[in-house]
Amino acid sequence: MHIEPKHPKPSKAELRRRRRRNAAITVGLMSVGACLLAGEWKTLRARVLVAKASAVDWSELPPLPPSSPPPSPEPEEFDDMPATLEAQREALLQRIEAGLGLEPDAMRKVREIFAESNLLSQGNPKTTTHPMSRAECRHRRSRAGVGRDRGNPLCASPYMVPVYDPGAGQTDVDATVCIDQYEFPGIPCEYPVVYVRAREAAELCAAVGKRICDAHEWEGACAGALKPVESEYDWNRERIEASYAHNKKREIVWAYGANKDHTLCATSSHKNAQCFGGEWSECGSNTFPTGAFPYCVSRFGVYDQHGNAAEHMSLPLKAEQLGRLGGVGSTEMKGSWFIFASYEAHEDDCRWRALDWHGSKVMAPNSHRNYHLGFRCCKDMPTQPQDAGDDP
Repeated sequence: MHIEPKHPKPSKAELRRRRRRNAAITVGLMSVGACLLAGEWKTLRARVLVAKASAVDWSELPPLPPSSPPPSPEPEEFDDMPATLEAQREALLQRIEAGLGLEPDAMRKVREIFAESNLLSQGNPKTTTHPMSRAECRHRRSRAGVGRDRGNPLCASPYMVPVYDPGAGQTDVDATVCIDQYEFPGIPCEYPVVYVRAREAAELCAAVGKRICDAHEWEGACAGALKPVESEYDWNRERIEASYAHNKKREIVWAYGANKDHTLCATSSHKNAQCFGGEWSECGSNTFPTGAFPYCVSRFGVYDQHGNAAEHMSLPLKAEQLGRLGGVGSTEMKGSWFIFASYEAHEDDCRWRALDWHGSKVMAPNSHRNYHLGFRCCKDMPTQPQDAGDDP
């Protein structure tokens, strides 16, 4: 007599995880179907190209975003370069409000942070020359098939994607953190905000419902695998010693693959001839629009972690300083910037850490800022509501 084997009853947590996974698969299948029905072969082809370039199985990439109507064409004046700091800021703030869909209270906080700084901006309008327009960026992204990418719906915020460890069998539904796909303001084809202090970066992230990223989260988003905290920090060592040990054993990889190639990223701009010490009056923030290089992207869909603007984040030196616990640590700056094709100032692989550049606490009032330093935000994944009848 044949007896069917008994399988253990899955736990309630496992059932919730399966439902989340099934929902994500359904969203992905609906999106693929919508692309096929709409004839959007380029979108699917671009994802295959990215997978090949990164030696990643396509099935492991984050799901396609849900189908949505194409955004309205931006007015031509959005490509104008305002001649004054005040006009530049106002145009930027309006685009932030529209692009991120911020509520009035959030937008009020963002405006207050900008108003308190004398330099926070997209660069000095008098000295900055952007090598590419927003319109050209949109055209490049459209040709690559990524023009409609609005991130992963699991993050519950536009232009964010989950970060996790595929090598441990995880998928996006297992992620505990999301990261901005683009440098702040976090909108594709917008110029990054620079001349920002670490404190201002943390405050701006909080204003829009996010937080400043921890170093290991940014590194994991770049390298394609978020490793456990205990393997990423040594709480018993001083910062310089800990960073040296980390660098010595680190995996050397770039967002786009195992071999360095500055031509894939926003590294071909220039430094102003009279820019020596980083002065506002001499140095132009000659950045590209964010996301303008479609293949300078990690397996999770995060752009510009090499080139364009270097980025602030928090380096926790104690466990209680981890961002997911509500803490902040010391300043850490990552990523290369817009001149690296001609001048490679330092290492720029995903997991490299500076030993101690311009070190201070993140929330120090006068932490470092300059013309090629920006940031992006992270966000803890929304907790799933418990099912009726589940244990509290």
